[in-house]
Parts: sequence; C-alpha cells; structure tokens
Amino acid sequence: MKAYELLYFINPALDENERAAVNTRVKDTISNIEGTIESIDEWGKRKLAYEIKGLNEGEYYLVNFQADPDSISELDRVLRITDQVIRFMIVRRDEDEQKQED
Repeated sequence: MKAYELLYFINPALDENERAAVNTRVKDTISNIEGTIESIDEWGKRKLAYEIKGLNEGEYYLVNFQADPDSISELDRVLRITDQVIRFMIVRRDEDEQKQED
C-alpha cells in the first residue's frame, strides 16, 4: 500500500446533507478499493484563482489515505462522475513525508 493525498472541492452552495453525501461517497469509494483513511481535513470555503463553472469559491477537503496503486483509477473514475465534485487531485505522498508523520 502506498500513501496518497486527495484534494477536492465542491460547490459551497450545496446544503449540509449534499456535502455529507459527497464526503460519504468519497469515504465509501476508498473503503471499497480496500484503502484506509488516515485523516480528513475540511478546509472550508476558499477563493478560487479563476472562475470555474461559474464559481468564484469552493468548499475544500483534504483526504490522506493509503491504497494499492492499481486501485487509484477506480477512485479517479468515481470522482469524475460525481457531479458535485468540481475539481480534484490525487497525488502520491513521498516516503520521507510518511516517516516524518509517524
């Protein structure tokens, strides 16, 4: 298993239930690919550098998790078809970062 970081943002106009549903879908997808979530940080509303789909700000979330590299494509697929997720980025964390956190 490798360590990954997922950063995504959703429309800040979504109500609490819709936000919770998106976050649950992300958690369930990571669980379904047999990954383990280390932490989820809610960054809150942040101003975007430029307008995306008519939005000037987004509700950001950072998820640190571990998963098999072959299964990341499934998480990518689910995030792409989730309409509420405006943009996302999945990156592998360095081994040095992992050791510092432990």
